[in-house]
Amino acid sequence: MDVHNIQMALERHWAASAADDQTAEHEIYHDDAVCEYPQSGEVIHGRRNLQLLRSHHPGKPSGFIVRRMAGEGDLWVTEYVITYEDKPVYTVSIMQFRDGKVSHETQYFADPFAAPAWRAQWVETAA
Repeated sequence: MDVHNIQMALERHWAASAADDQTAEHEIYHDDAVCEYPQSGEVIHGRRNLQLLRSHHPGKPSGFIVRRMAGEGDLWVTEYVITYEDKPVYTVSIMQFRDGKVSHETQYFADPFAAPAWRAQWVETAA
């Protein structure tokens, strides 16, 4: 699958995720895809289980913004922010493609934190 087609598939996937379109969101995955959440130690086997897990999430996101997508060949990374109950969660998704669909994904989730005052002279505050 060429870069353009992967980018288009990712754009459809993230737009469907933001719109809570569970069917379209999961079209990108192979039936035997594996998704890992290293921070919780969970591994989800199969597109069906992944879709069922996500469709039963008790707190639907109130916001979803893709910050950046980058990749080459079969390995792609997306940075995005999901907002749950007015709280942003900074997320990184690493997707490996096989035959045009995602065969493996790893997702990392991070809460925002206050910048320490000691480094203020070297940084600017992002909006």
